[in-house]
Amino acid sequence: MTTMGEGMELSGRRALVTGAAGGIGESVARRLAAAGVRVLCVDIDGPGAHRVARDIGGEARSVDLSDMDAVDRVSLSDIDILVNNAGMQHVAPIHEFPPDTFALLLRIMVEAPFRLIRGVLPHMYERGFGRIVNVSSVHGLRASAFKSAYVTAKHALEGLSKVTALEGAPYGVTSNCVNPGYVRTPLVEKQIVAQAEHHGLTPDEVVRNVMLGPEAIKRLIEPEEVAEFVAFLCGPNASFMTGGSHVIDGGWTAH
Repeated sequence: MTTMGEGMELSGRRALVTGAAGGIGESVARRLAAAGVRVLCVDIDGPGAHRVARDIGGEARSVDLSDMDAVDRVSLSDIDILVNNAGMQHVAPIHEFPPDTFALLLRIMVEAPFRLIRGVLPHMYERGFGRIVNVSSVHGLRASAFKSAYVTAKHALEGLSKVTALEGAPYGVTSNCVNPGYVRTPLVEKQIVAQAEHHGLTPDEVVRNVMLGPEAIKRLIEPEEVAEFVAFLCGPNASFMTGGSHVIDGGWTAH
């Protein structure tokens, strides 16, 4: 078995990565570009997306993924690889959770991926090749209190990914979820601050005792580690891997 080197197996492919202005999305965009992929960086943060695109020789587009009309305007006719990564978080008890915020999270993390998948499949089917990677979470497989919208959205994304895998298989299209635990991203950094205030702990205590409590490996995951596995799923050695939920969780789901 060969490994996926830089600028080789995926040369000439075109990818769309959402949430590409930072965190996991930026790392994925950079890793795919290193493998020869032309990457369209999509993010609500237009300047951030353009910064990453300039660095990797890609393209950028500022898109609010909560606006379905804006999502539908994204050109998808030549996308070979789709990475649905964008997300957001809101932490509150269910009885205090704002309904509008609940709906917003589902639009960004379920409906937008559905519309993007729907848009890229005709091209993928025609070419007989496609890779769809949905950046889910350990929360797509496990629940945590006070994260009703996020857990619901990630569970829904898992289902969408599996249906896509079944429908896409005859056409050479794979669909998989990647399920990391806590990754060192701006989204997680904000959660650390919020949890510290809620529990009356220091940020270090939140990471060690709250976030990493279920994990056997006591550290945050680096975005580059997630990006490496995403790139593997897009490459030739993963052509038989579809419909899966692939954990990178330091042993969280081993319990």
